[in-house]
Formats: sequence, structure tokens, C-alpha cells
Amino acid sequence: QVQLVESGGGLVQAGGSLRLSCAASGHTFSNYAMGWFRQAPGKEREFVAAITWSGSRTSYADSVKGRFSISRDNAKNTVYLQMSSLKPEDTAVYSCARAISSSIYTERTFYDYWGQGTQVTVSS
Repeated sequence: QVQLVESGGGLVQAGGSLRLSCAASGHTFSNYAMGWFRQAPGKEREFVAAITWSGSRTSYADSVKGRFSISRDNAKNTVYLQMSSLKPEDTAVYSCARAISSSIYTERTFYDYWGQGTQVTVSS
């Protein structure tokens, strides 16, 4: 069965950096695009970033452009989210998800498997 396991979250001061990882298993990882989403308390889950199966194309939410970078290593079945210049408003549970195909999507409905999430807390 498909499993996605995130790691790398934690507490960081504003302006700091974190690197999240998402290890995938149970499917042919390189056949699918992957995405990162986040959910802050009291808010809906929102799109953060996505990457095609090959890593040749990426997409970012406007709120994280220039600060976050998504990448993947198909040999390791892992997708990463490098987060820099973190702000308190980036505080959320970050989850990775598998897209339904090799293409990029920004809508949650186009992702069929989700990890449990990892907490990122940015202090001011």
C-alpha cells in the first residue's frame, strides 16, 4: 500500500530555515507528481508547492515563492521542501501528497494519498 512519511519539522525562529522530507513507499514513485500542503489551526488546508514526476517543473503558492523550494530524488523515493526566511505565518502542519498523475496540480482534489504531516512552528 502507498505510504508517505514526513519528517524534518520543528520549532524555528523567524528568518530561519527547515528542510522537510517525505519518504514514499508502496508505489512507483517516479510515475507521479508530488505536492506539499499545509494547514494552520482554524484554517483550511492550502497548497504550498508541487513538482512533476521528473522534477523538471515546479509550482508554488504566491505566499512562499522565493522562500521555499521543492525537489525530489526518485532514486530515494523522497520529495523535499526546503524552507527559508520562515515567518510566523508559515506555522502549520505540513503534509506531502501524491498526485493522481505525473502532472502538477494545485488543488487538493487531485491528490489521492497523504502523509500524516509534520508540525512546523515559527516563533517571532
